Amino acid sequence: MGTNEEDQNGPKRYREGVVNPAMLADENTNLTPPAKQAYFKDHQILIPEVEMKGFSFRKLWAFTGPGFLMSIAYLDPGNIQSDLESGSVAMYKLLWVLLSATLLGLMIQRLSARLGVVTGLHLAEMCYRQYQKLPRIFVWLMVEIAIIGSDMQEVIGTAIALYLLSNKLIPLWAGVLITAVDTFTFLLLDRYGLRKLECLFGFLITVMAISFGYEYIVVGPDQVEVLKGMFIPWCEDCDSKALMQAVGIVGAVIMPHNMYLHSALVKSRQIDRKKSEKVKEANRYFFIEACIALFVSFIINVFVVSVFAAGLHNKTNQEVRNVCLSNGNSMADIFPDDYELVDADIYNGGIFLGCQFGIAAMYIWAVGILAAGQSSTMTGCYSGQFAMEGFLNLQWARWKRVLLTRTVAIIPTFFVAYYSNIDDMNNMNNYLNSIMSLQLPFALIPTIAFTSSRAIMGDFVSGPVTIIASMLLATVVIGINIYYVVNLVAGWSVGWAVYSGVAIFGVFYLCLCIYLFLHMLASLGIVKSFSNSWFVEKYIYSSATTFVLSNQSNYSRSTSVMALEDSVRYQAGEL
Repeated sequence: MGTNEEDQNGPKRYREGVVNPAMLADENTNLTPPAKQAYFKDHQILIPEVEMKGFSFRKLWAFTGPGFLMSIAYLDPGNIQSDLESGSVAMYKLLWVLLSATLLGLMIQRLSARLGVVTGLHLAEMCYRQYQKLPRIFVWLMVEIAIIGSDMQEVIGTAIALYLLSNKLIPLWAGVLITAVDTFTFLLLDRYGLRKLECLFGFLITVMAISFGYEYIVVGPDQVEVLKGMFIPWCEDCDSKALMQAVGIVGAVIMPHNMYLHSALVKSRQIDRKKSEKVKEANRYFFIEACIALFVSFIINVFVVSVFAAGLHNKTNQEVRNVCLSNGNSMADIFPDDYELVDADIYNGGIFLGCQFGIAAMYIWAVGILAAGQSSTMTGCYSGQFAMEGFLNLQWARWKRVLLTRTVAIIPTFFVAYYSNIDDMNNMNNYLNSIMSLQLPFALIPTIAFTSSRAIMGDFVSGPVTIIASMLLATVVIGINIYYVVNLVAGWSVGWAVYSGVAIFGVFYLCLCIYLFLHMLASLGIVKSFSNSWFVEKYIYSSATTFVLSNQSNYSRSTSVMALEDSVRYQAGEL
C-alpha cells in the first residue's frame, strides 16, 4: 500500500464519515482481498432504489442469486444418495430429520451471509485475520478435504448419469474423464456475466425439480404418510440401520464448505456498508432469498425420499429383478437373484424406476442426477477459490485452481471406476459423506465465533438467543457426525496400522477443535479473565485480533469494518 497521507489516514477518514468502508476493503494492502476476485469484484450487481417503503419484489430480484447457488450443495449427488437410502430403509419416517436438518442449515447459512454482508469479508478472509498461522493452515486443509470430497461425489454422480443416459455406451471411467473437461466449459460461461451464470444455475435447479417431480407423480406416494413423516418427530420400529441413516442425512445436508461459499457470494451485491439501514436491508433480503432457495431444495429432496420410500422399501433383489425381466429390461442383472433387501443407490435406483415405471423414468432420473452433478461442480469450484484466496491470501487463475482440485478428485475416482465396479463407486459416496461431516466444526465454530463478536459485527452482532441456539446446534451436529464416523470405523476389518493412523488423526482433530472453541470463547468475552489472559493473547489470538480488542474504545459500536481494516494495517506494519 502507498504511504501518501490520504492512504495513511484511511481509518481516520472513515471515522469521520468520509470514506465508504467498501473502498477501504478494496485498498491494495498485502492482506486485503486480491485485486482480481474469483466471482464478482468488478461486476457487482447494483441494488435499485425504489420509492415504496417496505418489501419490494424488485429489490428481492436484485438480491436473488447467492442463496440459490448456495442451495445447490443441498442437492448434490451425495444428498440424492442419502435421500434414496433414507426412503428405502425407513420409508417416510425420517422426513422430519431432513426438514430439521434443512432448518438448521438455514440458521447457519443466515449467519454466514450476515458475516459477508456486514464486514465485506467472507468467512475464509476472516479466518485469515482472526486465527494464528499454524491453526489457520490446518483449518484450510480441512476445508480443502471437504471440497475435494464433495468434488468426488459430483464426479461419481455425473459419471453414473452419463452411464445410464448412454445405455452403458459411455463406461464409468470415460464418464469420470468427461467431468474433467466439462468443468472448464462451464468456466467459460462466467465470462458472459454474473447474472447469466446465476440463471444457468436456476435452470439446472429447475431441471432437477422437473425430473424428480416427474418421478414423484409417476410413483404416487401416500401423501398423508409423507406429511406425517415430515411433522411427527419419531421413527417407530426403526432399527440401527435407520438410525445411522438419520445421522447420515444431517451430515449430507449441512456442508462445511457451503458456509464459506455463501459468505462470499453475498459480496456480489453492491451494498453501502456506511449506512446501517442498507446493511439491514441486505440482511433481510438475503435471508428471504435463502428461505425460498432452501424450501425449493427441501421439496426436491422430499421428492427423492418419497419415490424410493414408495418404490423400494422392503423390496428384495429377486422381486425387483423379476419386474425388470417381465418388462424386458436388459439391465435386470444388476439385481442379484436372492432374497436380500435392495441396497439402493443412484445407479440401481434409476434402473428400478425404468423397470417399474417405464424406460422414460430411468432417463429422466439420469437427467436429474446429471443436473445435480454439473451444478454442484461449479459451486465446488467457487468454494475452493474463495478458500484459497481467503486462508492463504493467495490467488490462482481459476483454471489452475479447478485443475488442481479436479485432478485430486478424479485420480482416485478414475481408478475405482476402471479397476472396480459401480457398486464400489456408490459405496464411496457413504465414505465421502463421513469425511465431509468430520469437517463441519471447521466451518460451524468460526461462523458462530465471528458473528457473535461485537468487535467484528458491531451493532449486527448475534443476540444471546441466536448465540445459544447456534452453539447448541453446533454441539448436536458435531456430536451426531462423530457418532456416525465412529460407528463406520468400528465396522472396518483392518489391521492395527490403520487404527493407529485413525487414532493419531483423532488426537490432531481434537486439538484443532479445542483451539477453535477456545478462540470462540475468548471472542465472546463471557469470561473476562480468560479473554484478557496472557495465554489467550499469546496462543489463541492473532496479532490483528489483539490489536482490535485493545483499541475497541476507539470504535463506535457500528464501525466493525473500520476496526477490521485497522487490524489489516496493523498486520501490515502501517499502524
